[in-house]
Amino acid sequence: MNLPEKKMLKNIDYMFVLALIGILGLSITVMPSASAINTSNPFFFVKRQLIFIAIGLVAITFILSFDYKQFQKYSKYLYALNIIILLLVLSPLGHSAKGAQRWITMGPFAFQASEFAKILVIITFADFLAKRQGKLETLKQLIPCLVFVAIPMLLVLMQPDLGTSLVFVAIFIGMMFIAGANPKLLVGLISTGLLGGIGLIYSNLKWGTWVPLKDYQLMRLVVFLNPYEDGMGGRGAGYQLIQSQVAVGSGGLTGKGLFQGSQVQLNFLPEHHTDFIFSVVGEELGFIGAVIILALYFFLVYRSIDIMANAKDMFGVLMVAGITSMLVFHVFVNVGMAIGIMPITGLPLPLFSYGGSSMLANLIGLGIVLNVNIRRKKIIF
Repeated sequence: MNLPEKKMLKNIDYMFVLALIGILGLSITVMPSASAINTSNPFFFVKRQLIFIAIGLVAITFILSFDYKQFQKYSKYLYALNIIILLLVLSPLGHSAKGAQRWITMGPFAFQASEFAKILVIITFADFLAKRQGKLETLKQLIPCLVFVAIPMLLVLMQPDLGTSLVFVAIFIGMMFIAGANPKLLVGLISTGLLGGIGLIYSNLKWGTWVPLKDYQLMRLVVFLNPYEDGMGGRGAGYQLIQSQVAVGSGGLTGKGLFQGSQVQLNFLPEHHTDFIFSVVGEELGFIGAVIILALYFFLVYRSIDIMANAKDMFGVLMVAGITSMLVFHVFVNVGMAIGIMPITGLPLPLFSYGGSSMLANLIGLGIVLNVNIRRKKIIF
C-alpha cells in the first residue's frame, strides 16, 4: 500500500468497523457454550473460529490495498471461474456431507464453494449492470440479467442447497432495484417466481411431480407453520424448529447464562453452533442479548447503505447493494428460522455462526464495502 492509499484510510467508516468487531466479539463469546457439547474441549471451535476471523481480516487488508475498480477488469474471468468451481463441486471432485455435495477438498482443507460464489456473483453482476444503466426498462432487457444470476444459482440448487440458492434471489432483487430496473417488471418477475415455486411444491405434494429438492427440504417448507404436523408428532422435520422455539422462549429477559441453557447443553437443540446459534443467544443471553446482536447488524446495514449512497460510481454502488442484500437476507432468514417465522433452510448467521467458508466469504464481502468506502472521495492530506 503506497502513501496515497494509506491516506485513504482516513476515509474509513470506523463506526462500521466497530459494529463488525462487536458482532465478531459476541460470536467468540457465545461459541464456547454453543459448541461445548460437540467436543470435550469447549474452546476447540473457538480457536478455529479465531483462525477463520484472522484469515478474513488479512483478506480485508489485502482488498483495501487496491482500487475496487480493478475487479471490473477481470469480471468475465471471475464469472467463468465461478461457474467452473460450482461445476467441480458437482463432479467426482466434490465432497458430500449431510446428504449434500457442497464442498471441494484440497488436501487437509475443504471449502464450501457456494459461499464464495455469492461474492463472485455480486462483483460480476455489478459490472454487468453498471454497463447497462438506462437499459433495464423492458422484459427483453431484463432477461439477460436473470440468466446471468440464474446459472450459478441453479448450480447451487443442484448440490442441493436451497438456502444459498435463495440468497442469489435476494442479491438479484436488491441489485436490480438499485440499478434502476423497471419496478413493475421486477415485481412481476418476483411474483411469477414465487407463485411458480409454490405451484411446484403443491404439485409435488398433490401429484408427486418432480421438484429440485430433497424430501426433507420439502417437509421443512411444509411444516414450519405447524412443526407438530410432520407426521411424527414433532419428532421429524418439525423437531429442529420446536426445540429452537423452546430455547428462545425459555431465555426470558436476561437469559440463563452461558453454559446454563438446557436446550443447548443437553443437546436437544441441533446444529447449535452453526444454523441455530441465535437460539443459543436467546436461551443463554435472553431478549437483551438478542436485541444487542440485532442492533449491531442493523447498524452494520445502516452504515453499508450510507456507504452505498456516497460511492463514487455505479459499480461501487451495486457491489455494496449486493453485499448488503446478502447480509440482510441471511440475518432475516436465520433469525426468522430460530423463532419460527421462516422455514429451516440451513442458512448460517453471518459473522456469528461457526464455519470457515461462511466467515471468510462474509469478511471478504465487507472488505469490498470498506474498499468502496475509503475511495468515495478525494484523498485527504
